[in-house]
Amino acid sequence: MSQTRGKYDFCIGLVLAMSSSIFIGGSFILKKKGLLRLARKGSMRAGQGGHAYLKEWLWWAGLLSMGAGEVANFAAYAFAPATLVTPLGALSVLVSAILSSFFLNEKLNLHGKIGCLLSILGSTVMVIHAPQEEEVETLDEMSHKLGDPGFVVFATLVVIVSLILICVVGPRHGQTNILVYITICSVIGALSVSCVKGLGIAIKELFAGKPVLKHPLSWILLLSLTVCVSTQINYLNRALDIFNTSIVTPIYYVIFTTSVLTCSAILFKEWQHMAADDIIGTFSGFLTIIVGIFLLHAFKDVNFTLANLPLSLRKDDRAANGTLLSTYDSFNDDEESSACLGEMQSTESLSARRNGSLSAF
Repeated sequence: MSQTRGKYDFCIGLVLAMSSSIFIGGSFILKKKGLLRLARKGSMRAGQGGHAYLKEWLWWAGLLSMGAGEVANFAAYAFAPATLVTPLGALSVLVSAILSSFFLNEKLNLHGKIGCLLSILGSTVMVIHAPQEEEVETLDEMSHKLGDPGFVVFATLVVIVSLILICVVGPRHGQTNILVYITICSVIGALSVSCVKGLGIAIKELFAGKPVLKHPLSWILLLSLTVCVSTQINYLNRALDIFNTSIVTPIYYVIFTTSVLTCSAILFKEWQHMAADDIIGTFSGFLTIIVGIFLLHAFKDVNFTLANLPLSLRKDDRAANGTLLSTYDSFNDDEESSACLGEMQSTESLSARRNGSLSAF
């Protein structure tokens, strides 16, 4: 019965995580469409301080879609392991890239298409090999997990490292080193995911009629989540304001997901009962997603499609043929030059012999 319930919760979490990616990815398209409509009407753009988008229904549809996606993502953590839910967040980038090519006329080059394919393959591999975390069904069990010495040490290190980066490293190197602000919001994000996981359990207990609001852990988790999310948003916005989005997004995804996987493994002991092939499969899927996200972002401004590939090959063939022809011509020229030089030398030697013979007489 317990295993059946676990599989049922896993499937619910998987569906919620994928739905979250679809809603969030689609929200960017709806918002962008709304802003473009306003720009065509001549309204003051949001980047210039305008707020005309508040009267555009497409923008509100995008906002509601994003809200639905965040709610689904929040709920997914209550049913499925964070090791599964967090990496699947990359699918929102994929959905946004695909939909933008259809509805915003933004061309997806060959690198982007390969990146999308790799992201799908990596996500599939991770779903197949995702670890089954230890069951935590009550706040009391969650409280026991949070009090584990391993997690206490991890959380303490995260707080210390974050404070050092915020107070010491950030003011000196935050404007020049992209890793400073991204590391802050990534490691803090690992704690926020743990808080979300605990609050998800609290909500499930609340619907079951248990006195969750009287449990002090519920309020501690809510307060911690507020602080963590505020810090994440602050420093992620700083990174996006200073550095290129195409660089920030893949780096943030890698560091954030790695931090969440580490935190989840320490908190829920997910990896202890996994087979070797599942561990390898999980890491392989994660690395495949990383490569896909990198291709999708790093080369998005490169105008290269599948139609350019045969042309490039033809150019290479022509260049190769031209090289061979020039080599052949130069070889023939060398032979002709050698022949002419040989004839000249023969003529000169013959003349010399004749002159020598005449002088002898």
